[in-house]
Amino acid sequence: MALPQYVKQFKMSAQIRHKIQELSEDIRDHQFKYYVLDAPTITDAEFDELLKEFELTEPEAEAVVIPDTAPQISIERLIAAGFYADAIKLLAHGLPKRESVWWACLAARKAQTADTSEDNINALLATEAWAKKPTEENRLRCKALGEKTQYKTAASWAATAANWCTGSMTPPGEPEVQPPPFLYAHAVAGCITLAAATIDPEAIDDYYKHFLAQGINLARGGNGLIEEA
Repeated sequence: MALPQYVKQFKMSAQIRHKIQELSEDIRDHQFKYYVLDAPTITDAEFDELLKEFELTEPEAEAVVIPDTAPQISIERLIAAGFYADAIKLLAHGLPKRESVWWACLAARKAQTADTSEDNINALLATEAWAKKPTEENRLRCKALGEKTQYKTAASWAATAANWCTGSMTPPGEPEVQPPPFLYAHAVAGCITLAAATIDPEAIDDYYKHFLAQGINLARGGNGLIEEA
C-alpha cells in the first residue's frame, strides 16, 4: 500500500518515537488538569518546556508563546496575535484523542453543504461513530473512507485522524506499523484549517476563531457545541 506523502514525512527513530510518546502522555494528562480540573501537577515553566518540543508553523509565533504561564495563556496569545493555525495545532495536540477527533468532526460538519458527496458524508458519520465508540471496526471504516475520499476534504482528514489514533497503518495480514503518536493531531489540525478555508475563504479568520472557541470549550469539559458569535 502506498502511504500518503503526508505520512512519509514522519519517519523517525525508535528513540525519538519513545520520547514523543512520553511527551504526548504528559501533555494530555497535564492539559486535562489545567483546563478541566484546574489543578495542575506541574509548574507553568515545566509545562512550557513540554510545549517547546513541538514546532510552531510560524517562526514569529515563538515570541508569542511565553514561558512560565499556564498553557491556555499561550493559546489565547496566539489567537490574539492572529496565529490561528498555530493555536489550532497546539490545541489539537493538547486535547485527548477522542476529544481532538470530535473537534475535527465539528469543523467537518460545518463545512458540509448540499453538494457534499455521499462518500464524504459517510466519512464524517464514520468518524463521529468512532469518537463515540472507538472500536477497531469503526476505526477501519474511517480508514477505508479516508482513503476513498483521497484526503481532499475536511471529512476525509477527520476520518484519517480517527484512523491514526490507534491500530496499524498497514493492511490486515501485513506487519503492523503503528502511527507516530501525534500523527492524528496533524490530521485534526489539517481538517480544521481546511474546513475554515472551504466554508468561506474570505472569512477564514472568523471560522478559525469559531473553531478555536469550540476546541477550548472541549478542553474545559464542554461538548464543543457553541453558537457562532
